[in-house]
Amino acid sequence: MGQLRDRVEAANALVLLAHKNDRTKKIVVDEGGIMPLLKLLKEGASADAQIAAANALFHIGNDEERVRSIADAAGVPIIVQVLGESVIRVQVSVANLVARMAEMDSAVREAFARENVTRPLVSLLSVDTVLVLDDPKLKPSKPSISSLVQFNKELAGKSAGHNSYNPSLNSVSSFTSSGGHSSLSVHSSSEGSSRGGHYRKDREVETPELKLKLKVSCAEALWKLSKDSVLNSRKITETKGLICLAKIIEKEKGELQYNCLMAVMEIAMVAEQDADLRRAAFKTSSPAAKAVLDQLLRVIQEESSSTMKIPAIKSIGSLARTFPARETRIIGPLVAQLSNSDNEVAIEATIALGKFVHPENFNRVEHAKAIIDKALEQTQALSVLDLAIRSGVPQDYKELFARAIHNLNLYQAGVHTHRPYPP
Repeated sequence: MGQLRDRVEAANALVLLAHKNDRTKKIVVDEGGIMPLLKLLKEGASADAQIAAANALFHIGNDEERVRSIADAAGVPIIVQVLGESVIRVQVSVANLVARMAEMDSAVREAFARENVTRPLVSLLSVDTVLVLDDPKLKPSKPSISSLVQFNKELAGKSAGHNSYNPSLNSVSSFTSSGGHSSLSVHSSSEGSSRGGHYRKDREVETPELKLKLKVSCAEALWKLSKDSVLNSRKITETKGLICLAKIIEKEKGELQYNCLMAVMEIAMVAEQDADLRRAAFKTSSPAAKAVLDQLLRVIQEESSSTMKIPAIKSIGSLARTFPARETRIIGPLVAQLSNSDNEVAIEATIALGKFVHPENFNRVEHAKAIIDKALEQTQALSVLDLAIRSGVPQDYKELFARAIHNLNLYQAGVHTHRPYPP
């Protein structure tokens, strides 16, 4: 295979050659270049070698066919293992690779789900984040040092027994939504890795900027993985994924906050179509679901950026069927956005409100009343809905808006709430 230095230089050369050149990428695949890159990534002879391999695979994997080639070469388990065991510089590149592959191919998204890639991603995203849940039942007594040591030994033993990765940052507070370590701060660790001592020393000198970069990459990977994937969305919500995303949305700004909002939006959109996920992850008694809702409403009310508002509005619309009739604090912020100067924000708010009064929403009667009672003025709500119908939105939404207008008109006129919709 040649000297390590030569292999690293070759991988870096492939990055330069493959950048924006699809013909070169195809040649690399056709000439059997995927396997050597995966081998270089897996060996872990040096961080620079792993970064070069991950970056080369990232540039090659910019379409579905080539991403499938990486997966067919047993790339998914290798990538997940490296993500869990490597130093932070490598993890950034590997998380970017996961995001790229997940974006390009839905089948690869499911392959990543089977390898539990969301577990190390959530763990890495949780670094230095205190995940405190409001439910007293989830707040354990302070664990002893011996119990933490034993916990890590068990994780390492399970990892070795299954020949799979041992996630770095084995944070005992980030794995289960109902586990006994719900309020511990997450710190970095590499216990269980064959290079753990060396990597732990390297990790101590990493800069806050690099840690932020890793979080941004991990959040993007979770966003891309959760799109249209019940399995990945479920795995994220079964860990402390939701509470972690909520905390970051609350504390962070910019790209990291946006990526976390997009991840929540994709999970909510999947839950909209999957009743089991919706009931399990977003039940109103769940502290994690409450934390997410609080942050979505805060973003809608306080953020000036339409880029941030839109995924928050879409998320609440997707979850419209989960809210009980007594949950009245949601309607007001949505109706307030009907007068937003950004037309896209106003339309998304209209779509979200339409889902609250949709025939499939069990609480549509109470929600329709709340729209009238708590909205700005009903005439304004109706006029915005009517404007949305004429603004070139897709046919499905036109039908949704028409039903919403009809429903609101019924309440305005005092017509019986259970009168059927016109054909």
